[in-house]
Amino acid sequence: MLEGLLKEAVELIKESAKRKLVLRVFGGVAVEYHCPSFQLPCLNREVADIDFFGLSKQSPQLEKTFIDLGYIPAVKFNIYHGAKRLLFYEPKTNGKRDIFLDFFEMCHRFDFRKRLAVSDFSIPLSDLLMTKLQIVEINVRDYKDIISILVDHEVSDKESEEEINCNYIANLCATDWGLYKTSTRNLEWTKSYLEKTELGTDLKARVNERMRKLIKEIDEEPKSAKWKLRGLIGERMSWYDEPEAPKVMKLGE
Repeated sequence: MLEGLLKEAVELIKESAKRKLVLRVFGGVAVEYHCPSFQLPCLNREVADIDFFGLSKQSPQLEKTFIDLGYIPAVKFNIYHGAKRLLFYEPKTNGKRDIFLDFFEMCHRFDFRKRLAVSDFSIPLSDLLMTKLQIVEINVRDYKDIISILVDHEVSDKESEEEINCNYIANLCATDWGLYKTSTRNLEWTKSYLEKTELGTDLKARVNERMRKLIKEIDEEPKSAKWKLRGLIGERMSWYDEPEAPKVMKLGE
């Protein structure tokens, strides 16, 4: 099933590029694309939908593209949320095809408008990792994706399609205490989950070393004045946003 989703994502991105539209994948399909380790039994997981990223200024053209290709729009949802997000259904499976626009806003907020130019298929690996590290109520699926990304990709000080840019991540965390708190906590929790997996000793050591390097870079990055002031308050005040509960949508709504 996942191969089908990956193939579908490739076709959608190619068609969008033909129309001079920016469309990038993230979520489980992006992890599968970048990470051979995703196929390991201890890291594999079910993926039912495809999540994309695009630009709000191209929202009408993206909507037309998906409709032209036979996807069923969530009409009411797209009318109310079309500046930030579009939703479609694949007609054969009724699977969701989400398109987030400009910003990723869940537990923490990220501006991906300029970041979509880094890669032709997915959001950058660094951002893909951060969409997982920013989750406050992190779960097994997220741990598996974090580990897959770190098994297969170097933590580097430069930007490339197949490397994790630790400088970029450290800078994000140095300007936002809440993001720092969630991300470093989740890296520590991922270490604990890693030890419970059936991943080989060498691969566990590789992941631990890459997490160690990432945490070191995050901790050593000079922090902003705003970060330091927020840090004085600590956990006495919530440091994250509560993601809006998914609304149950009927097909075509």
